[in-house]
Amino acid sequence: MNRSLDLGVIGNGGCAALVDGRGRIVWSCLPAFDGDPVFCALLQPVHHDGGYFAVELEDLVDSRQRYEGNTAVLVTELHDAHGGIVEITDFCPRFKQYGRVYHPVAIGRRVRPLAGSPRVRIRLRPLADWGGRVPERTVGSNHVRFLLDGWTLRLSTDLQLPLLLGEHPFVLDRELHLMLGPDETIAQNLGAFYRDHLAQTRDYWHEWVRFLAIPVEWQDAVIRAAITLKLCQYEGSGGIVAAMTTSIPEHADSGRNWDYRYCWLRDATFVVRALNRLGATRSMEEYIRYVVNLAAGRDALAPLYGIHYETELHERTVETLAGYRGMGPVRVGNDAWRQVQHDAYGSVVLAASQSFFDHRLRARGDATMYARLRPMGEAAARFWNVPDAGLWEYRGRARVHTYSSVMCWAACDRLARIAGHLGLQDEAAHWRPQAASIREAILQRAWSERRRSFVEAAEDDRLDASALLFADLGFVAADDPRFVATVDTIGRALRRGSTLLRYDEADDFGTPATAFNVCTFWYIDALAAVGREDEARELFEGMLARRNPLGLLSEDIEPETGEPWGNFPQTYSQVGLINAAMRLSRRWEDVV
Repeated sequence: MNRSLDLGVIGNGGCAALVDGRGRIVWSCLPAFDGDPVFCALLQPVHHDGGYFAVELEDLVDSRQRYEGNTAVLVTELHDAHGGIVEITDFCPRFKQYGRVYHPVAIGRRVRPLAGSPRVRIRLRPLADWGGRVPERTVGSNHVRFLLDGWTLRLSTDLQLPLLLGEHPFVLDRELHLMLGPDETIAQNLGAFYRDHLAQTRDYWHEWVRFLAIPVEWQDAVIRAAITLKLCQYEGSGGIVAAMTTSIPEHADSGRNWDYRYCWLRDATFVVRALNRLGATRSMEEYIRYVVNLAAGRDALAPLYGIHYETELHERTVETLAGYRGMGPVRVGNDAWRQVQHDAYGSVVLAASQSFFDHRLRARGDATMYARLRPMGEAAARFWNVPDAGLWEYRGRARVHTYSSVMCWAACDRLARIAGHLGLQDEAAHWRPQAASIREAILQRAWSERRRSFVEAAEDDRLDASALLFADLGFVAADDPRFVATVDTIGRALRRGSTLLRYDEADDFGTPATAFNVCTFWYIDALAAVGREDEARELFEGMLARRNPLGLLSEDIEPETGEPWGNFPQTYSQVGLINAAMRLSRRWEDVV
């Protein structure tokens, strides 16, 4: 099996990088998640041998990789044929300083010998313009500068520069440090600088994890998923990207290659709700600020936005990258911003709802926040019965998608609860009948007696895995016979081995060939909700086994081979893992 997505992610909320099993940085968009990929080897540059930052060990025979416990610090060991061992420690600095979180656009690498007399070669080959150009470089006494579009990338190092610039092999007989970041002088011993930043970054993550309300079972898996979600939130705005990458296809040569380096309101809401369940509520506070700034003065919402508040994300293809395993096209931007997806209104309200009820928060939801959310409910009441592209973003058809309608109901339902909690009785009386009428209409029009299931769209018979969410959203009770029947029908029709498809009908690109990981987790959650817990636990253990060696998940999986596909790391998939673990785990009271 090809395991090209056996990658680790490092990051700090300002930048991120993907590191392969041999310690090569093969993907990193700088200076932010949505920037030009300075390291783009993952998508195979066409014209240049570059786009990576590698520590190459002569006579390599084995490599091992792990995260330092409860951190985003990644350690790679390289073993040669003569007993030599090299350790690479990678991280992006993140810690509290001067009353705020310090998260520079920086990557720290330490290379040190653990055994033998290993010979290594260091290749630092950034590219610009989506792999199309080798940037000009300048050299100082202990640094190299790469001139990119609008900014300069600087490597500071205690490695002799001729060895780096000439890519000469050398015996690694001491610890080396390589700090990659902005064009700023490091005015202290580089080793001490690295060690200080590493220690403070470790402390930050240890403290962050210590306050997570994790389940008693599968703790390491949940912690890794939670850290990964936190890495996907852009500190500059609070926006949460769907994934760090673009154009990793949903399955081989499918053309289903999309740019996920943006904030989908739907995906981000799932992230916020999952982190809330773990007690990591700061992400919700930051995201709410982002959404409020986006929604101000707008009558309608797009399904996604840029992490710097961009409203237009024009999609184009680039010819300078061949694509993941040569499977283009490589797309930049995502034309889904042009689509109408009515679930956005419910997504925004759901993301903010806990802030009105959670007494731990400094800035709790109040009447002013309610007034900002009210237009979301008004839009939901207008659009719940209007065709849209749906959560799967069909590009060739529009329908009254059931999930979108249910999320519009959720917007009205939660606003009624919030208004009641705030003592705004007239407002609550306005929203309750709105929610009730929408719900009744959905129950009549989106239930198929023939299929014995809630279906994809009003007065249709197609199945859609998103119906598995209806109990969790509170639209129906888990013991409602219609939901129980839906779980059974969807399981029989969409299950492939131990995974679940989104749907099994042809779409704009043909019939899907891979399972969508979060749908499998939705199914696991739904099985547990209807009392089929043993089956749910078995499937959950199977999904844990399908993670990559570092515990991360992409978007999709090939049901028969287990091969991962789709953009990486996928927030949806990590959310599904967290939610399923929280539902299935034994209680702490049962084991302590």
